[in-house]
Amino acid sequence: MSPATGGGDSPLSIGVDYGTESGRVLILDLVSGEELGIATVPYRHGVIDRELPGSGAALPPDWALQHPSDYLEVLTEGIPAALSASGVDPSRVIGIGLDFTSCTVLPCRSDGTPLCLEERFATRPHAWTKLWKHHAAQHVADRLNEVAAERNEAFLARYGGRISSEWYFPKLIQVFLEDREVYDATDAFVEATDWVVWKLTGSLARSACAAGYKALWSATDGLPPAEYFAQAVPGFDDPAAKLGRNFMELGGRAGALQSPLAERLGLPAGIAVAVGNVDSFVSVPGCGVGEPGVFVSVVGTSICDMVVHRDEVLLEGITGVVRDGIVPGLYGYEAGQPAVGDMFAWYVDRLLGGSGARYGELEAAAATLLPGESGLVALDWWNGNRSVLGDADLAGAVVGLSLQTTPSELYRALLESVAYGARTIIENFESGGMALARVVACGGIAEKSELMMQLFADVSGLEVEVAGSSQVPARGSALFGAVAAGRDAGGFADIATATATLAVPAARTFKPNAEAKAVYDRVFALYRSLHDTLGRRDVGVMHELKALRRSQRAPGA
Repeated sequence: MSPATGGGDSPLSIGVDYGTESGRVLILDLVSGEELGIATVPYRHGVIDRELPGSGAALPPDWALQHPSDYLEVLTEGIPAALSASGVDPSRVIGIGLDFTSCTVLPCRSDGTPLCLEERFATRPHAWTKLWKHHAAQHVADRLNEVAAERNEAFLARYGGRISSEWYFPKLIQVFLEDREVYDATDAFVEATDWVVWKLTGSLARSACAAGYKALWSATDGLPPAEYFAQAVPGFDDPAAKLGRNFMELGGRAGALQSPLAERLGLPAGIAVAVGNVDSFVSVPGCGVGEPGVFVSVVGTSICDMVVHRDEVLLEGITGVVRDGIVPGLYGYEAGQPAVGDMFAWYVDRLLGGSGARYGELEAAAATLLPGESGLVALDWWNGNRSVLGDADLAGAVVGLSLQTTPSELYRALLESVAYGARTIIENFESGGMALARVVACGGIAEKSELMMQLFADVSGLEVEVAGSSQVPARGSALFGAVAAGRDAGGFADIATATATLAVPAARTFKPNAEAKAVYDRVFALYRSLHDTLGRRDVGVMHELKALRRSQRAPGA
């Protein structure tokens, strides 16, 4: 939707969407549904994966950290900028909602101070925020999976049979094993979404959504037994010590915006702050989806896929199923692909030495190629595999290269590999009895790459809609902010009503081409053969290569 002038006196809500490289702020009119003002704030420190800021201390392979001060700058710079761009009276704002990449976690003191901001811990990598794509805890995840399988732990089935290195306990236990002083100094190991809410309200309100998907917690069973953790990691026998036991449901009011921060943001103190959410999950209501049968895909640096269903189905390869985790009253399922936009950036920027203009050239050239014309098939595992294999130690591969292969052919093969990975996930859901009628996509690549969206349609055989908003997660967060404010304040009683009332229309629709689908069925069969060979039967090939890389690569290189 295009920005409006901000006239009138209808209530407004603010959505703040924290991504991998930047944060976005959106002002949403709760009557018209118009997006009145948008501001983007790049993280000053970006992704910290080479050395720690200031100290120059080198980081080992597979580390990915962030600076918590960047998150606060998104608020203090982004909210005033979005308000200014919208031209609205700030007194009309009734609520704030926010979402975050997850699992992104940081160790804090009891007052919310991050350990990395203390001089004593500034040079200690484990004191910093671990970004979602921090994969250096894979060895911990492997151990947790091994012991859960040995003990036949029932909770594991809710997560497709595997715990990911990206989640809460692998990251926390890595701190426990590798820097006990940091672990002991940590009063709370906190999801970044909960930490920002803490700063806004002055109190810690942990999200049941993040705890359910990323910390193995359920409302009915709580956490896995302490005996399980102690067997996996001797001495780690109190899993709730840094996590807590109390969690708030989505749509709830975490608290009120406190002074003096409200003054810095240019907002009235006391407005509602919603319980923190996950960036991909808020995209479901942000896209206007609230019912089963729709595959929602957030396509950006990585891909997160969501499906809601009336029943709990325990499927291989999902990364979590949680009741009320996405839409209250339904079971929310998550899956995804961890290398998409950053895989394209690796190819264009690092290998080709290209600029932003090069993407357009490659896209145009790739679009002229026929299905199968390149003679290539690629595995989209440049950052491991999230679904359905759940293995961060897998790596990318391209088969069919020759001396005649062109840059545009290889680029198209990478695009196609993402579509094949998406079809693998879709078929996995359908194998569990979840009929999917259409795909709704959002995110930067969904908006920019018509070829990528047409490939999604041609490979899957499903119609693909691209949501008509450039800031779907922020829009979804604003809807939750309106629910936290409540109907009496001018918001909504629940997220279902908010979604239905302010549903965003589709910007574009892509229909599958039958002829292209027939060719892609043949190539997809080859993709699945490679997928199962290198991801299941001969998985040791990639694991050994990854082990060699870790042992031979100098820290920080």
